[in-house]
Amino acid sequence: MKVEKVPSRVAGAGVCEVDLIHPDAVGRVLDALPDTGTMQRVAAVFSVLSDPTRARIVYALSLEELCVCDVAAVAGLSISAASHQLKRLRDRGVVGYRKEGRLAYYRLADEHVRGLVEEGVGRVRGGREAVPVAG
Repeated sequence: MKVEKVPSRVAGAGVCEVDLIHPDAVGRVLDALPDTGTMQRVAAVFSVLSDPTRARIVYALSLEELCVCDVAAVAGLSISAASHQLKRLRDRGVVGYRKEGRLAYYRLADEHVRGLVEEGVGRVRGGREAVPVAG
């Protein structure tokens, strides 16, 4: 088993020089790894979905476009609380809305979000929940 040093482009990025067992694999991963800004946006989406109330709202919106009052009814919230949660989801690009007269109708921003929600619900319902990593 050959052991090599971390390539200088990684070591120069503030990472300690350490021995590598699989430098080819590390190189492929580094080449494919999205930039920090992209990963921050990904983390922001997952963070906003980590709240059970917002996850419920997103799931509801994966089924049907709803006005704020309907979202409040589905989520068991006051209209003010539902509006606040929708704003957080909108700020993260998870939901969008359209105005019709005095009403705002909310929907998922895109099909990718729908896929995330459906996959998450399917995994939990199918007994394939994520196993916590020992820390």
